Amino acid sequence: MSVPQPTVTPAPPFLMRPVVVLTVAMAGLGLLAAGILSLMMAKTRTPDVPAETHAEPTSYFDAPFFMLTERSGADVTTADLDGKVWVAGFVFTRCTQGCPAVTGTMAKLQADLKLADRDDVRLVSFTVDPERDDLTALKKYAKTYGADETKWLFLTGKEKLVRPLLKRGFKIVADKRPDPKPGDEFDHSSKLYLVDKQGRVRSTFDGMKGEHDLTGERFVAEQKRLREMIEKLLKE
Repeated sequence: MSVPQPTVTPAPPFLMRPVVVLTVAMAGLGLLAAGILSLMMAKTRTPDVPAETHAEPTSYFDAPFFMLTERSGADVTTADLDGKVWVAGFVFTRCTQGCPAVTGTMAKLQADLKLADRDDVRLVSFTVDPERDDLTALKKYAKTYGADETKWLFLTGKEKLVRPLLKRGFKIVADKRPDPKPGDEFDHSSKLYLVDKQGRVRSTFDGMKGEHDLTGERFVAEQKRLREMIEKLLKE
């Protein structure tokens, strides 16, 4: 005698739908959790240091007009630099932070270009602390770096003239710090500005080695590029 098998009755469709919905919902939550985890890992991962770029500006701007006093006591205006390629730097004589490195870079540039033997290039250092950088301070500072008396200019003037010249004219940061330490009274740019014979700012260059440039290779390449571009602009 055969034993009758129990009959399995399929669940009605309306009972199966919650199971399907629940399965889909759990899968969606899994994907969401994975996405959140990936985002958290990306935020906690140490960011890559971007490679330095050396692209020249796509548009130039005119170097600002100025009428300032050189360490020698002579008045110097933008017109005195017409027809010459010049490199501008921004420092102050009491600085113990980046300024010595920036001025040292310009001193090396003076030597590399053999500036004393040519009349088509100038170096120009603008003080960001005109209230304290008088002619005596600038003379002493320039002498420390062996600056040529006629080819490497150190300029100062009245505060009301210098500050707008730097910030609006050259478009650099040049601000007094609210609670400064001696030798670190100003937050200012360490860039060098390259100006062509027509008085246009053509490019900027690092005036000192960057904090991520551990070997200094990038900075050496940057200075080589600066010297090459100076020679290029002289031929224009």
